[in-house]
Amino acid sequence: MAVAAQDSQEVRAEAKFVRVSPRKARLVTEHIRGRSVPEARTILAFTQRAAAREIEKVLRSAVANAESNHNLVGDELVVSAAYVDEGPTIKRWRARARGRVARIRKRTCHITVRLAPTAQSGPEKRRGSAPAEPTKASAPKARKRASARRKEANA
Repeated sequence: MAVAAQDSQEVRAEAKFVRVSPRKARLVTEHIRGRSVPEARTILAFTQRAAAREIEKVLRSAVANAESNHNLVGDELVVSAAYVDEGPTIKRWRARARGRVARIRKRTCHITVRLAPTAQSGPEKRRGSAPAEPTKASAPKARKRASARRKEANA
C-alpha cells in the first residue's frame, strides 16, 4: 500500500493492483463516502462483499497514517473521498469446443481512501444541510410574499 499526504489536513492511503473488479469495489466505496471513520468501519464489517475486506484494509491504513504522521485522532476523521480506479487487466485463455479459445479477463483495481478532520468536511456539510436556494418556480412567490410584507409594514 502506497502512502501519501497531499495536504496537511488530508490523509490518503492507496492499495494498488487489488484483484477485485473495479465495478464491484465501487459499489462498496459508495457506502462509506462522507461518513465518519467509526461508522465506515461498522458498515464495512457488516458488508458481505469481498471488496469490503480490501477497502477496510485501506481505511485502516489511512487511519494509521493520520495517527502516526499527522497526530490526528482516528475516530474524529471523516472519509472525504473514496474512489476506485481501474488497474491493468490480466488476460487468460480457456479452451472451448472445436479448438477455439475464450478470453478470460481478470480485472484489477486501485483503491484510494482520503480522510479529513471532521471540522473541515463533516457529514453535515456533505449531505445537503445548507439552505436551499430558491428555484425559478418559487422565486416569484417569494417576491410576492416580500411585497405583501412591505405593504403591511407601510400601512
